[in-house]
Amino acid sequence: MLERSFNGTRLKEGRVYRGLTLTDLADNLNVSKQMISKYENGKSTPSFEVIMKMCNILNFPKDYFYEESINVKTGNTYFRSLLTSSKREREMQYDRIKYVTIIRVLLEEFVDFPSLDLPSMIEDDCNDIEKSAEKLRDYWGIGRKPIRDMVYLLETKGFVISTSTLPNKNIDAFGCLQTIGKKDYYSIVLSDNKKSFYRRQFDVSHELAHIILHDPYLNINDLSKEEFKQIEQEANDFASAFLMPRDEFLNDVLIHPTDLMHYKSLKKKWGVSIGAMVMRAYKLGVINNATYQYLQRNISQKGWRTKEPFDDIKEINQPVSMQQAIELLIENDYVSGESLLYRLSKEYGLTLNASEVEDLIGLEIGYLSNSKQEIPNNIVKLKDI
Repeated sequence: MLERSFNGTRLKEGRVYRGLTLTDLADNLNVSKQMISKYENGKSTPSFEVIMKMCNILNFPKDYFYEESINVKTGNTYFRSLLTSSKREREMQYDRIKYVTIIRVLLEEFVDFPSLDLPSMIEDDCNDIEKSAEKLRDYWGIGRKPIRDMVYLLETKGFVISTSTLPNKNIDAFGCLQTIGKKDYYSIVLSDNKKSFYRRQFDVSHELAHIILHDPYLNINDLSKEEFKQIEQEANDFASAFLMPRDEFLNDVLIHPTDLMHYKSLKKKWGVSIGAMVMRAYKLGVINNATYQYLQRNISQKGWRTKEPFDDIKEINQPVSMQQAIELLIENDYVSGESLLYRLSKEYGLTLNASEVEDLIGLEIGYLSNSKQEIPNNIVKLKDI
């Protein structure tokens, strides 16, 4: 039997995924950080005892450290709240989004998902944010009406979207373009922080902005702090323009542009926060700076910076495509949770605990572990169904 070798690169991947430094892991394993570095660089192989400790500390199965996942070409990763998160906190998420995309590719063995559907944008379009937002709406045939659910819209356009419990509460969402084989995927992970439907609408639109305006035109590793701020502002402006088309929004807001109660009534129609609407009105020149500052003070006085009216009434929008795909497969006895995890390991080089996969795609904890065994030989027909 061919003996497998310990994969030091995978150890580093798992360590960074859990947010541990070399020193953190070394202290937990009671070895030197130089030894951890040797493990990761393939200059030394840990003993079986040390490997089992790694499994417990990092919460990955033993096979995880002996395999290599399929090749995933990853572009820029864009973070919502980028400037309030550290490099280490962002690095923790790089493989999280890669794992989500690999799970999507596995599910495509059984289920036909929509392919990524985006228009070709030229540089002139990207320099005009209002024009870019209008062009995308026209391409998708959604006119200028309010968007009821951004998560659902992007799932129908082939985006891979999941919710996950993120350790850093400052990160609301992040996304990146990934290529597996010859197929492109744009994956977005949303923090399961339960802030509000309206906040999530803007977060998702913000991530959409990056693939329209910035990817693949920019290499974010080459950008200065000020340039980071600029692309984040551009993404915010695109999200506003996409969610609140200029002419249609103006028709509504011009009725009572200085009255917060009017913005409150418009919140239900446009599906965005009062704060975002006030900012949009200011950017469109509907209100001057003095009025804008006055409204901002009123928002603070009412406590609306932390919770606005309707935030705890409107149910937060959740991605459903991958969860429904797995539920369809398991509830109809096409596969079991155990066999999905086995395929993920053997065909895609990614051995994860059931609870990890459940968290990555927003399944109820325990769902994969408690699923029934599939009926043999009835997997191949599902795509036809």
